[in-house]
Order: sequence, then structure tokens, then C-alpha cells
Amino acid sequence: MERLICLAVGYCFGLIQTSYIFGKIKGFDIRKKGSGNAGTTNAIRTMGWKTGMLTLLVDVFKCIAAVLLMRYVFRASDISLLLGMYAAAGVILGHNFPFYLKFKGGKGIAASVGMMIAFGDWRLIIAGIICFFVPFLLTRYVSVGSLVLYAGFLVGMIISGQAGNYSMAQDALTEMYVLTAALTALAYWQHRANIKRLIQGKENRLF
Repeated sequence: MERLICLAVGYCFGLIQTSYIFGKIKGFDIRKKGSGNAGTTNAIRTMGWKTGMLTLLVDVFKCIAAVLLMRYVFRASDISLLLGMYAAAGVILGHNFPFYLKFKGGKGIAASVGMMIAFGDWRLIIAGIICFFVPFLLTRYVSVGSLVLYAGFLVGMIISGQAGNYSMAQDALTEMYVLTAALTALAYWQHRANIKRLIQGKENRLF
């Protein structure tokens, strides 16, 4: 039941479609502009850096807020860290598949960054910065940085968890790994068109 509550609350937070809202304020549907994605990169391309960065911040912090809220609500639980990940999963699902936009939202990377920050492992935060910015700065492809970031977070979480850093029973740790792996798979699925363009050499660089 706790897991379902965290998913549901997270989903509600994820329904805050920042780039879509900013686009509507400017008089258009961002899903019909640029790449058609309701996320940070398309917000930068269609509305400029200022709006794009504001979109990024809101999408990051909506996930942080949901995770911290659920971890506070279930602070007495010995799996509060896992429950926070369920809240983050709900945010990502709400961001990617908002019911009121016919389930067509973003790709969930900014929300996932919020998840990684709220997770609270400084080792993974440092590794995440490296995993994103090194491939991004070398290639100028946001998609490459995002995919490497997700894979790095999953691997780092497993290594850190098995090293005994999260104070949870092994079954809860395994459940957290499986949940994170599912989110990683979802991120790669959401980027399937980007991956195809990368293979074909047709992916758009950010700058």
C-alpha cells in the first residue's frame, strides 16, 4: 500500500508539465514545435535558454519535493529510501504520461535528475555529473549525456548498495535495483528515436 501511495503522489507531482505550461503562456503547444518533446531541451530550442533553464529547475525540483515528502511521511519505515524511489518513479511516469495531455509528455530526464539528487548519495551525484557532462561536452548531444547518466546511476547504485551504504535488507535493495533498472529501460525506450538518429548520424546537437 505504501508503494502505491508513493507512486500516486509522485504521479500528481509529475503532472506539472512545465514546458507545456510555458508554451501555452507563449501561445503554442510545445509538443507541436521543434522535436515535439515536452522537455527541457525542446524548451531551450523553442523558447530560449531562460525559459529552458526555468523548465529544467521546476522539473528537477518537483521530483525532489515528491521524494522528500514521501520519505518524511514514511520516515519511520526501514525502507523509506525505497519508498522515495517509488515516489520518483511516479513523478517520472506523470511527467512522461500525463493523462490530461493524452499521455504525451516529456522523456523524464530532468525529473530523473531530481530523483538522483533526492536519493542523497553524494558519491552518485558526483558520478552523475561526470557521466552526463563528459559525453555531452564531447559530443554536444544531450541524449548521449542523458543515457550515460542513467546507466551510470544504476550501476553506481548497485555498487554502493552492495557495499552496505543504504542500511536496508537485501530484498529491499534488490527491489530498488529492479525499480531503477525499469526506469533506466523506460528512459532508453523514450529515447529510441534519438538512438536511431544517433546511429544514422542525424541527431541534433544542442549547440
